[in-house]
Amino acid sequence: MSVETFKSGGRFEETGSYARAKRVGPFVYIAGTTAIEPSGKLHAPHDCYAQSLYIFRRIEEALAEVGAEMRHVVRTRAFLTDMNAGGAGYVRAHGEVFKEIDPVTSGVEAGLTQPGLVIEIEADAVITDEEGRIDLRK
Repeated sequence: MSVETFKSGGRFEETGSYARAKRVGPFVYIAGTTAIEPSGKLHAPHDCYAQSLYIFRRIEEALAEVGAEMRHVVRTRAFLTDMNAGGAGYVRAHGEVFKEIDPVTSGVEAGLTQPGLVIEIEADAVITDEEGRIDLRK
């Protein structure tokens, strides 16, 4: 199987020796992604819905870098600073982005790295053709 790695230039990728996306054959893993813009500015402080939508766009871009699409996502994981305050916003954004894709998801309450940052999201995908078949030869 082939292996592809995508680094987005995130501030911790080199220091932490990790990739934004890793594809191994048809399997794709997207690292925990936050709403920190390339400029270093926090996108939509304290707004879980807006941060979730922003993060899903970043995840979609990372998937594309390794030949995958949102329709290939099979699992998402969200880490929220406050489930009560942000859970509904995350669920709403997830529902809009993954309508008729229906990946499994889970949410965990966790501390994040800076004030106003309320969510971090990971995604796993399996690249299939339109009939749901995978090619393990790649």
